[in-house]
Amino acid sequence: MKRSRTRDGSLRRKAYDYIQQQILTGRLSAGAAVSEIALARSVGVSRTPVREAIGQLVAEGLLEQIPGRGAVVVKPNRDDIVELYELREALEVYSVGKAARQRSHSADLTSLYALCDQIHAMAEELRASGRPRLDESQMRRFLCTDLEFHTRLMRMAGNQRIMKVVADTRLLTRIFSYRLEGHDADSLERIEQYHRGVVDAVASGDEVRAMQLLGDHIRVSMHERLDSFDRHEREREVSRMIPRPSPQDGKADSPPGVAATPTEG
Repeated sequence: MKRSRTRDGSLRRKAYDYIQQQILTGRLSAGAAVSEIALARSVGVSRTPVREAIGQLVAEGLLEQIPGRGAVVVKPNRDDIVELYELREALEVYSVGKAARQRSHSADLTSLYALCDQIHAMAEELRASGRPRLDESQMRRFLCTDLEFHTRLMRMAGNQRIMKVVADTRLLTRIFSYRLEGHDADSLERIEQYHRGVVDAVASGDEVRAMQLLGDHIRVSMHERLDSFDRHEREREVSRMIPRPSPQDGKADSPPGVAATPTEG
């Protein structure tokens, strides 16, 4: 019996991790329906652990049950974005202050500086390419590097419960970041400077400086995300105002010279 429960828990965790990864990579975007059958086939398990994993994600606020549709990925609104970033700021700023007080080990600092170097290299590569912004693949690489940086900072504070809350918060943030435009070189350099400044402050034990810089960094990120959200909402509203093509002739009732745009759901 004990062995069976352990195996069931392992399968549920496998399904849970898979669904999370689908959300993180944008393959399951905000509002997307979650199919038990398709997920069970992809993960290679029965529907039971998938159903249990979905139930856990619903309880954590990453999925929601909608009558007639089943489980779907949540669609955060503007207030949700603000609240998530405020939570991140409260917990991450506290944690970096604790890390600075503890005067962390050199191995942790070396890893953090290496992550700063990676973002700097991305900015240099982008400038050399002549492209204005990171493409989708490069943006995914940046997001992974940025996540690892913040996760390592949190781990240095040594509070596992805070780490779990922040990880869930960042996952919710990731749900609506799939529409975020790729960063340009100036944005990458600004982020790298914030990160490096935070690590310098932690290394020197400057608690106040570390907390101030990380708080500024998170607030700047929040405003960028809100700008992106507002821009998307305006575009969607304009899209709704443009008529669809009529079923008779397939042509839109648009003014001359204006192409019809499909209405987003």
